[in-house]
Amino acid sequence: MDSKGKVLVTGGAGYIGTHTIVQLIGSGYDVVVVDDLSNSHESVLDDVARITGKRPTAMFFDLCDAAQTDELFATHRPSAVIHFAAKKLVGESVLNPLLYYKTNILSLINVIESSIRFDCMKLVFSSSCSVYGQPEENPVSELTPLQKAESPYGNTKRICEEILADTVKAAKLQVASLRYFNPVGAHESALIGEYPLGVPSNLMPVITQTAIGKRDSFSVFGSDYDTPDGTCIRDYIHVMDLADAHVAALRYLENSKRDGFVSTFNIGTGNGISVKQMINAFERVNQVSLNYQLSGRRAGDVVQVWADNTKALKELGWAPTRGLDDMVRSAWKWECHLKEIQIKEEHS
Repeated sequence: MDSKGKVLVTGGAGYIGTHTIVQLIGSGYDVVVVDDLSNSHESVLDDVARITGKRPTAMFFDLCDAAQTDELFATHRPSAVIHFAAKKLVGESVLNPLLYYKTNILSLINVIESSIRFDCMKLVFSSSCSVYGQPEENPVSELTPLQKAESPYGNTKRICEEILADTVKAAKLQVASLRYFNPVGAHESALIGEYPLGVPSNLMPVITQTAIGKRDSFSVFGSDYDTPDGTCIRDYIHVMDLADAHVAALRYLENSKRDGFVSTFNIGTGNGISVKQMINAFERVNQVSLNYQLSGRRAGDVVQVWADNTKALKELGWAPTRGLDDMVRSAWKWECHLKEIQIKEEHS
């Protein structure tokens, strides 16, 4: 298969990055990865190679280093960038906001400057539904007024979007900004999945780690919200559908005849699922019982948000194809795979 071009994937050793790389390689792209390994493992790229037959080129450093970022672009001369690299924990951002403002904003600025300097004018930006804050109405569309962010993490994504919007007025950068919702699940091979270092904050790894016995129990933060069952509602999307959306966004930029623009897309299923509904689906599909307790609300959490994904369906030619059962089944298969690896290591 002839290469369709070289794509730089920042944060490419992370959860969403690895799944996107698999789809990029499968679509004929050459991939270069940069990651600081602050919340990921270098070995995951070996698992990408097991799936695709091709290990992406990789460099490991912090994109807040402008000189190294320039060197990366000078060496590899990518034709496009998919920018995932960022701190992403809502709770941590509340406790350590300056870390988030420094890391998430400076890394993007360095990537933009190097992109322009080395004539790499196509950028897919990893944004978030957190830019909507607590919306007054659901579902949210790309035209929904942005509310005050509920966390420093969400605010960094909004600021980054504003930086991109200002930049394209002065440069010919073509940007697809993907506001995605809550990715869950894993690749069907169970060779890659969500593997947070330290204590996980996202719902699905908390569920799977409790089910496998790594955790005794977990807390559901908030059971008295103004929702049908009292728990928060999110738009959960299978990580492979999200990966496909990045490939679709890249093709969208490649086919565009315009210079200097940002197109923003909601990437979600369009369905709101409560925390309790997710727990019930996991128990039903995987035939397991979860030990959890209802707890108080958590700082920074939005009550409910889900997507109007009409624009992405129409303009990107993308649509989610995997449902809730696929999400919880693949997530559990991945956790069981990790357990098998642990057992083998203990007996080797």
